[in-house]
Formats: sequence, structure tokens, C-alpha cells
Amino acid sequence: MPNSAKIAPWTETLVAFLRSEPGLEAVRVDPTTRKVAVATLGEVDEQLLRERLREVLERIEADLPVSDQTEPAVGGGFTVQRDGSQTEVAAPSCESAPNLWRWREFSWPDPEKSEDDSHDHEDHDWRFLAGLAGLCGGLGLVSWWSGRGSESITTLSLILAMGALVAGGWDAAIDSWANIKKRKLDIHFLMLAVAIGAVSIGAWYEAIFLLFLFSASGAMEAFALDRTHRAVDALLQSAPKRALRLDESGREIEVAVETLCVGDRVAVKPGSAYPADGDIESGSSASDESTLTGESVPVEKSQGDSVFSGTINLWGAVIYQVQRLPAESTLQKIIRLIQTAQKLRAPSERFTDKFGGRYTLLVLGVCSAMFLIWWLGVGLHPFVNVGDETSAFYRAMTLLVVMSPCALVLSIPSAILAAIAWGARHGILFRGGGAIEKLAGIKTVALDKTGTLTTGELKVVGYESLPAGQEQEVMELALALEANSLHPIARAIVKDARSRGTAEKAVADFTSLTGQGVKGRVGDSRILLGRRELLQDGPLSKWAEALPPAAPELAEVWIVSDALVGRVLLQDDIRQSSAGVLKQLQELGLRTVMLTGDRRQTAEKVATELGIDEVRAGLTPEDKVAAISELRAQRGSIAMVGDGVNDAPCLAAADVSIAMGARGSDAALEQAEVILMEDRIENVLGALLLSRRARRVIWQNLTISLGVVVVMAVASIAGVVPLGLGVAAHEGSTVLVCLNSLRLLWGGGKSIS
Repeated sequence: MPNSAKIAPWTETLVAFLRSEPGLEAVRVDPTTRKVAVATLGEVDEQLLRERLREVLERIEADLPVSDQTEPAVGGGFTVQRDGSQTEVAAPSCESAPNLWRWREFSWPDPEKSEDDSHDHEDHDWRFLAGLAGLCGGLGLVSWWSGRGSESITTLSLILAMGALVAGGWDAAIDSWANIKKRKLDIHFLMLAVAIGAVSIGAWYEAIFLLFLFSASGAMEAFALDRTHRAVDALLQSAPKRALRLDESGREIEVAVETLCVGDRVAVKPGSAYPADGDIESGSSASDESTLTGESVPVEKSQGDSVFSGTINLWGAVIYQVQRLPAESTLQKIIRLIQTAQKLRAPSERFTDKFGGRYTLLVLGVCSAMFLIWWLGVGLHPFVNVGDETSAFYRAMTLLVVMSPCALVLSIPSAILAAIAWGARHGILFRGGGAIEKLAGIKTVALDKTGTLTTGELKVVGYESLPAGQEQEVMELALALEANSLHPIARAIVKDARSRGTAEKAVADFTSLTGQGVKGRVGDSRILLGRRELLQDGPLSKWAEALPPAAPELAEVWIVSDALVGRVLLQDDIRQSSAGVLKQLQELGLRTVMLTGDRRQTAEKVATELGIDEVRAGLTPEDKVAAISELRAQRGSIAMVGDGVNDAPCLAAADVSIAMGARGSDAALEQAEVILMEDRIENVLGALLLSRRARRVIWQNLTISLGVVVVMAVASIAGVVPLGLGVAAHEGSTVLVCLNSLRLLWGGGKSIS
């Protein structure tokens, strides 16, 4: 985790907490995901730790968010580090101690929820809620059947009806009581008020019908949430609990996964899951990475390849070295990402949240006013139905039912959660509902070339020296410098040179030249390695003009030393599916633009093959940011598709940032709003189609919910709607909204219709 010069002022509170708890080694706080974790050595009293941690977090709650940062002095050997929205405070320790820490994660306390509140509607299993609804409906039917033909309700019918009311209103009553203690009113209170009002005027079966439909819609909502949370549950279940660690003698020892440290050697048998991220040391196999990427095709693995926590080793026994702690593995980061996305609300969803609270008060006010108008103005009896003429109270209850915002409140979050769940199952991760809404409205798609439109797997096709005869020296110098870089070109050069058994030389004074190349010193010679433009802009510019050009389909890396000039030629294959995806994007009305740092000849050749609308080549990271701003000014909202590391600046500048292949990229998980877990350009189209379909479902839901409210409210004021029909229309629209949103779980991004 990188050090940060600026830290949040409340870190002093965390330092004081660590000083007072000798068993604690470090604490991590992430206000964005509302997660906190503590590191310990040995066993601790978790219940006591949880209580003390709760007190500390409640004290620092007032100092959030962390955007306003100062530089408080932290002494006594305590260290403070920042990584994105996460802050870590650690007590003094030796360098090897962190490898022995055991991290425990806790949920952030909700300041608005007291410890006595044991009920949470979302914690109820949908089967329990469906059982209550069924019991309500069943008892209601039996009550009606037993009392049919009687002018008044019989004793047996009354007992059965009361049982139906208790079953139907049980969950709503508990939720309402919890909110009343917080001095809040919600739709559960409204439904109970209407049911009690209906009973008071003798409309027993209308009240039962209301609570039956309300409890049934609650079960439907819980079912929808359960379906959307299954993606996270599947990932959690795939996380292994035990690992076979190798000791110094090579003996296998079964240990808990959380005890693994970076550098440990772990054996993985066929059919077992990898317990942490790492690199294969010996053996070969294939991995089932469908839990991370949604791609069912096995991925071949051999020495040097990366493997990921939670993925399955299919057929070969391998030994690999742990590169990340299990708590920081790709699997755990994805789990946290999805959990955060499900909590982050879209702009329109936040609007309806605020609107819903005010709307509830508006409904209560309108119904109270109409009761007085019907009673004192129109002259209706206040509480007793006279002949065919309903009372003022009956009409007010009907109006209260049809105007309650149940369906409206569910319209947006149900669709957003369903879209997030479908995307997670298919390797498309959204950082909250805001990303879905913004992606649906983009006008331009900008794409990086290497690793996005092409495979990104460059292959060396040759080494050249000027004059000829020094190709081996070119290879050795290229390996020496590129061994310190993670760029795709560097990886290709290192892989090719090592496969040829090239000797590796030590490099001193290594420096990366952003967007241009690298430089360093090998022995007594200073070496410069980079693009042709790096030579043309320096003192060698006139000499560089005479250098022979590479073929348009090839990339080149030039190497210049005191006694040597040469280049490495590489080729990057175009993704077979790129042309089809770009064509479909254009058919959807989007303009496609390639932003690349490669030479114009290479970029234009690729663009011609793929049919891209516009090409901008030879761009530095700063040039790409400027291009994003220019394209936005010309056409409006723009999405940028890149690899999440080299393209980080322009990803941040775009309206929607989409990262390709995030399995090995921390930068992608931190920066991008949409993360494509498999290196497949098709998922860009899938994400766009999903977002557009989610937007359509949201508008359909809003139309249904608001349309029913308006039509039924007008009819209720006119006095032509009985309470039973009002109940059916209101709860029916709620169920219809949930069912409409659930379509996204099965249709997802396959089509827009």
C-alpha cells in the first residue's frame, strides 16, 4: 500500500485506539465501502473488540468523508498509509511482523440503527415472507368461506380473519415499530393504517386483501434481492478455506488460508481451488476461471503464469508462489467491488429516495384534506356508508392506498440491482447504479489499441542492428532494460529473450519516461530504449530521420547506446471479434475513435481493417486526456475503453471508464467504473446493451408506478373506485414492477428490447 503525504484528521483517533489496545497491530478503514478491518497477533475477544471498535467508529463518523485531508503528526513509530479510499494505521513493528498478522473484517456501524433493532427487512428470507403471505391469503379465504351467507361476520370467521390480518401485517408491523422509534414513517405504516381503517368500517376482507397483496409484494421484493445477491454468494462459496503450504523441506502442511503470506509456496491438487493469487513455480495445468470472468473455457497454465484465488485447478498438480495475501486477492477485491456497487445508488435512485420521503408526507396531507372536504364540504357521512354512498373515511382510505409509493420506491433500485447481478455473472462489473445510467447515455466510444482492439499479446518477430551483426547485443540490452517494466511490449521482449537463453545484465539508474520509453546504465554505457519519437525529439533528431521505417503492421522499439543502435520488431494480432463489435456499436448510433500511442501507419492499418470512424495516433497520456476533452465537446458524453493501467489518466477523464482484463490489474479495480473481467471486446457491447436495457426497464417501471397512482387517484377522488380495486391496483403495480425488473436477470445485455 503506497504511502500518502496527506491523511485524514481522524487518523489520530485510530492511533489512540491502537495505543489503548495492546493486542492490535493495525486497523484499516474504508468509508466508501463502509468496511473496517483490524490486524492482530494471536487470539482476541472478538465480542469485546467489536464493541470497542464500534465506539471508535461512531466517534470518527462526524469527521467523514475523507476528502478534506490535513497533515497531522503521527509519532511513536505509528505509520499511516492511504490506498484509494482506504486508510491503514499500523503500530510500531518489525518488518516481518505484518506477514504474521491476522486480519478480521467488521461491518461499519449504522448510526441510525440502535443495538436493540434486531429486525431488518432485507435479512428476512423470501420464503418466510412468502409463507406469511400465503397464511394471510389462506386464512382470509377460509374466513370468507365459513361466513358466506351470513349478514354479519361469525365468530369463527372473525377469529380466522384476525389470524389473517396478523400474518399479513406481521412483517410490516415490526418494520413500522422500528421506524417509529426513530420518529420516521414509511409505506409499511401507511399500509397498516389503511388496514386498521378498513377494519374500523367493517371492511374486513378488503383489509385482508390489502395485507395479503402487500406481504406478497414484500416477498417478491425479497426474492428479487436474493437473486441479485447470489453472484456475491457464489464468489464467497468459491473462496477456499484450507491450503497445502510447503515448508523448507518441501513437506506439505495443511493450514488455514488466512495464515498464508507473500512468498509462501503452495501445492494445489487437481480439482482444488487456488487459495490466493500467485505465479506457478512448477507443473502445468488448466484453470476454470468462470467464477471471476464468466468465461467457461479453461485457461492453460504453466510455469510463470498467474493464477487467481477461487479459480479451480482442473487436471495437473502444480506448485505456485503466493504473490498477494488472501484478503487482498483478486477474488476478495471483486467481492468487495460487487458489494459496494449494490450499495452505491444511481443519481435517479437518490432522487426517488428523497422524493419518496416527501411524497409519503404529501399523501398523508392530501388524504386528510380530502377527508375533511368530503365530510364538511360535500356532506358525506364521516365514517358510515349510507346505501350505495361510501363514507368520507372509506374514500380517504382508498385514496391513501392508491397513492402509496410502494411501486415507485422499487422502480429504480430493483432494476439497478438486477442489472448489476446479471453483469457480475457474465464478467461485467459496474461500480454502482451511476455507471449503468451514464453508460446508457454515451455518444462516443474511445478505445485503446493494444490489449483492447488487439490481443495485447505482442510477439517478437525479429531483432535488427545498425550495422548488421550485433543482433545478440540488441537482444541483451533490450532484456536488461525491459525486465524492469510491465508494459505489454516489455513483457513480449522479456519472454522472447529468456526463451532464447539470453544472458541478463544488471541495470543501474533505471528511469521510466512516461509514454516514451526507459533509460538506464549497463556497465559503463548509458542505454536509451523507446519509440522512434523519443529519438526524433532529442539531440539525435536529424540522425533519426534517416532510420528505416518498420512495416505498418509491426511495432518497433529502438535501442541506442554509446556503441550500438538497433531495434526490436513486434507484431500484435487483431482480435477476431473486434470488427463485428465495432460495427454493432456504430449501428447503435455511436462514433468509434481509436486513441493510441502507436505510430500512425500501424494505427491506420488496424483502423482500416476494423472500420473505426476516427484514428488519433502517436498520443502521449496527456494527449489522450486532451483528446477525450475535445471529443466530449464535439459530441457529448464519451466512454473510454483501456487496460486500466497505462490508460489510467484518460480513463479518469472520460464520462464512463471501462477497463479490459482486470484480473491482474489493481489500477483497473480502483479507477474504472465498468470492469470487464475477461479480455473480450464483446463485453463492451454487452455492458452497453445491458445499461440501455436497464434504462428502458427503469422508465417502464416509473411509467407503470406513476401511471397507476395518477389514474387511480383521480378515480378515487371521483368516488368510483372501491377499496378492494384500489388495493389490487396498488399492490398489482408493485408486483408488476418487481417482475419487470427481474427480466434483466435473464435477458441482461443480450438485446435492447
